[in-house]
Amino acid sequence: MPFKKLNPEIKEMLEHLEITTPTPFQSKSIPVIKSGANLFCTAPNGSGKTTTLVLTTLHKLKFEAVGTAPRAVVLVENKERASEMYDAFFAFTRYKEIRIYLAEEKLHMDMLKSEIFEGIDVLIATPKTFNKILLAAGVNSTQIKLFSIDDSEFLSNKTADNDLMSITESVNKCQFVMYSEKMMPHLKRFQSYFMQHSRIVKL
Repeated sequence: MPFKKLNPEIKEMLEHLEITTPTPFQSKSIPVIKSGANLFCTAPNGSGKTTTLVLTTLHKLKFEAVGTAPRAVVLVENKERASEMYDAFFAFTRYKEIRIYLAEEKLHMDMLKSEIFEGIDVLIATPKTFNKILLAAGVNSTQIKLFSIDDSEFLSNKTADNDLMSITESVNKCQFVMYSEKMMPHLKRFQSYFMQHSRIVKL
């Protein structure tokens, strides 16, 4: 079972949250994500994609705070989804040292840079906000191990797509995992860029 092979602290939180059995999608995807491969994860809503993203991110970072630069990035469509993603992480990290940071679009860039420099482990942002932070030299991207994109259908938007392509020019030596309901044509083209040698998990 995938949950049995996760970090002990993650298993402890799963028990606390009374999550005992992985969904079929989690059973298929978690072992492949743990392997380190670039991955397209496609499954319907309600399949457990968000929880999979949270669990595999925390496992990759060994559920601990290290250094000051983010070691995982989660891109989301908008500020509402960013808040929901933060809450999903907070459910597992409330009593832990690992640092989850939500880069809010409304904050001034100097404030974002100041808070990030204090030290974070997981950065949650929209492509627009994260690209602005990178262009302003507001984050060290060299320590990123896992780069996840939530509900990546939104990348059909040209502006979001352009921001992502700009971001991946600075962040390219890590594992990329893209989540979506279906494998859309505009997602497949990323195989020629940062999703090289990627695998696909479908439910």
